[in-house]
Amino acid sequence: MHSASHVIVSLVQDYPNYMIINLDKLDYCASLKNLETISNKQNYKFIQGDICNSHFVKLLFETEKIDIVLHFAAQTHVDLSFVRAFEFTYVNVYGTHVLVSAAHEARVEKFIYVSTDEVYGGSLDKEFDESSPKQPTNPYASSKAAAECFVQSYWERYKFPAVITRSSNVYGPHQYPEKVIPKFISLLQHNRKCCIHGSGLQTRNFLYATDVVEAFLTVLKKGKPGEIYNIGTNFEMSVLQLAKELIQLIKETNSESEMENWVDYVNDRPTNDMRYPMKSEKIHGLGWRPKVPWKEGIKKTIDWYRENFHNWKNAEKALEPFPVQPPFV
Repeated sequence: MHSASHVIVSLVQDYPNYMIINLDKLDYCASLKNLETISNKQNYKFIQGDICNSHFVKLLFETEKIDIVLHFAAQTHVDLSFVRAFEFTYVNVYGTHVLVSAAHEARVEKFIYVSTDEVYGGSLDKEFDESSPKQPTNPYASSKAAAECFVQSYWERYKFPAVITRSSNVYGPHQYPEKVIPKFISLLQHNRKCCIHGSGLQTRNFLYATDVVEAFLTVLKKGKPGEIYNIGTNFEMSVLQLAKELIQLIKETNSESEMENWVDYVNDRPTNDMRYPMKSEKIHGLGWRPKVPWKEGIKKTIDWYRENFHNWKNAEKALEPFPVQPPFV
């Protein structure tokens, strides 16, 4: 998950007395180039490994003195989850169970499980708060909701100090270009059309990466064990509007007819939630609010992809229309 790379960089730079261990299996969507700025720091260590390997994870907790776990590891691409549902269940649910079990055995001080607004399912009008029921509609969201249940059960049974976060869509540098914003940016920068599912009227709430880093650091310091925190934003945009804004910025045109030339409508997902409206008063109470305006965040993101698209060897593969066989098949 690209948010994790931003959190790691921030922790390594701001907390020189903390040892930050980055455990990643380096799946198709990972790139260590995103961490080059800190790779030689004394307080940073990269370990390649898989959270689904219970022996390896147990050994890791036995050999490293780990006090705090931030669990970002997951299969996260919704489109892919429809064709690889069992793999999503295995990595996201089984992997989380392995990690939370080992962390509990090692008596860590805090375990933060990074979940998603998608566990609520879609809603046209009602805003979700942390006590709203989980009603996921796609295999990715279902796997995250199930994993949450395992994490919560360790709090209920053992008072294991777990905290769950549910955040809106995050955008910014370092994100593998299969996700909508980097995908549209990269397609347009390669003179290809934005492919839009269905009508494109489904909306998403977008948070810039540095804002979400601040949210995770806030939860790390002030989040209460056993609690859930929504990390949301009121900034909401339809996928079609997103495509149009990016076409304006990258192709420098305001003409409706010219914009249409850069849009390709494709079949919708089997299910596609229209909105994920969330209340975030609870985390506001800890002192966090998003700060980065859309205009600023999207400009930085466009500039970054212009220079860094090839940070991933298989970046071109991410621009293929769905469904494709992903690069790790």
